[in-house]
Amino acid sequence: MRRSPKLMALAMSGALMLAACGGGSSNSSATSPPAGGSEGTTGADGVKGGPGVTADSITLGVMTDLTGPFKELATGIQAGHKMWIDEVNKKGGVCGRQIKLETLDHGYKADQATIQFPTIEPKVAGFMEILGSPVIAALLQDINDKKVTTEAVSWASTLLDQPYVTIVGTTYDLEMINALDYLMTTGKIKKGDKIGHIYIDGEYGGNGLLGSQYFAKQNGMTIVEGKVTATDTDMKSIITSFKSKGVKAIALTDTPTQTASAASNNVALGLNVPMVGNNPTFAPALLATPAAAALSKLTIAASAVPYDSPLAKAKELAKAFEKANPSVKPNYGVGFGYAMGVIWGQTLDKACASKDLTRDGIHTALTSLSNLSTDKLVANLDYTKPGSPPSRSVYLMTPDKATPGGLKQIKALSESADAKSYKAPKEQ
Repeated sequence: MRRSPKLMALAMSGALMLAACGGGSSNSSATSPPAGGSEGTTGADGVKGGPGVTADSITLGVMTDLTGPFKELATGIQAGHKMWIDEVNKKGGVCGRQIKLETLDHGYKADQATIQFPTIEPKVAGFMEILGSPVIAALLQDINDKKVTTEAVSWASTLLDQPYVTIVGTTYDLEMINALDYLMTTGKIKKGDKIGHIYIDGEYGGNGLLGSQYFAKQNGMTIVEGKVTATDTDMKSIITSFKSKGVKAIALTDTPTQTASAASNNVALGLNVPMVGNNPTFAPALLATPAAAALSKLTIAASAVPYDSPLAKAKELAKAFEKANPSVKPNYGVGFGYAMGVIWGQTLDKACASKDLTRDGIHTALTSLSNLSTDKLVANLDYTKPGSPPSRSVYLMTPDKATPGGLKQIKALSESADAKSYKAPKEQ
């Protein structure tokens, strides 16, 4: 698919925003020893130190996608991280230490991430972010071996039994269940219908499919599968197949480029059915493409609040973002990236109160947090139940060119009956 000049300009502006957000690698932690001098030793303030922790700083890692299929979302998330860090550091930091980031771009390539991980892991107390289901899958053994607490920008429920991987919000399967329930409660689909599901082969797509399959089973429906790879761009043949099989809705667990193709063909081929997508399936840049009009049929389910939310904290962040980045188009990743920082802040505060900023101390602190609040930037979170989703609620949104951030909220945080009854694969 040839990129339009508008998309190329947006990609360039995203890169400029990343530079403004300090997205490059910061090597300050590489030359500073842990507090107290070594892992588990105690500093002058009585706090045990660990990797990435000095007497005056705590360094967190970021492994993200700044050049691949999810670069627009990732760039928004980095802006949110920076706003949280700036806010916290102006108040004196956490545990008397300034927060710093060490950032690498893996381009959504798992093989690249496995090469990068050994270079960044020794420098950080934990990971503010590792983006991508296939990347997380490739790094799981290393993450667990190093006991490095990691916030995933992946919402696969198959990760819920991994002790050092933290999901921020609900999972892909629950997003899909809630989204399909919305279609049914609004009369757009009914029991007995066929639902076509386009999904990327792997942890991400498979987990979204798990949700649609559960919803279909609960409601006497049939799922018609359309499996793709992350690099496929043309959905015409799949939509043609869906039309011949009489699907009444399309579910998407794919990339934004694939969403654009699916939406365009849904209209062009005369299928014209409603569409629902997991949160990574949409990017505001799509609204500057020929697919924009066709996207009116799409509903997105996400744990993160839309950028243009009326919530007080969301409005505060939007104002700060626009002041710092006046020429850059925002997305919901801004609020989500900030919320990830809030979770890290509460985790480090609790670890500090226990005088233990080792990796074991950080992990213990996180897993003791229940009803963790991010001012509704994401739903309240409970990390005390291994294997269970930390939340089951989502915001529902639809693409809208006139709305800052490109997504208009159509339903506040909510949890469907099927989402409540659903048991995640690793849930005990």
